[in-house]
Amino acid sequence: MRILAGLFEPLEAETPYGGRSVSWQPVGSAWLKLGARRRRERPEAGGLRALETLTAETRADVRLSTGPMLRFGGGDWRIASSETVGGLAILNLERSR
Repeated sequence: MRILAGLFEPLEAETPYGGRSVSWQPVGSAWLKLGARRRRERPEAGGLRALETLTAETRADVRLSTGPMLRFGGGDWRIASSETVGGLAILNLERSR
């Protein structure tokens, strides 16, 4: 089964007070074939952070690199890594829980 996901890139700007603001700009969409979801915990300062990880396949596209976000099924998934194999992009996605 394939699912349609929106592709978003981060758009950073400096605030009037010297801080940084990040918003997400839509740049396209992709049909994804999803693998199994896994949960794991990553140690951080102040405790553990729960992560959900997922592997997905889609057609190769230069916009599907590390950093952008895919939005589908009511969640925002960051592309943690991507690899192109014979015209297919294999994406490792993750999101915080």
